[in-house]
Amino acid sequence: MCRNIRPLNNFEPPATPDEVTAAALQYVRKVAGTTKPSQANEAAFNQAVREIAHITQHLLEDLVTTAPPKDRDVEAAKARARAELRYGT
Repeated sequence: MCRNIRPLNNFEPPATPDEVTAAALQYVRKVAGTTKPSQANEAAFNQAVREIAHITQHLLEDLVTTAPPKDRDVEAAKARARAELRYGT
């Protein structure tokens, strides 16, 4: 999985359309092997991002869990602590 794709499920407030699109873009970049497609591939690249964002939004709406929603600030603090341990700042 791409390191830049963050979990989007079970957060309060729910993931925004921008977050879903950013995750879709990262996924398509990884699969395509490029961060910016050529002009010949741009339409297919952008269409893939739109379709993946759309289906991801449906997935997030349909997932159910009994776990309490996660807090974005708490999760960000945990990620910073892991990075500090890993990279030593």
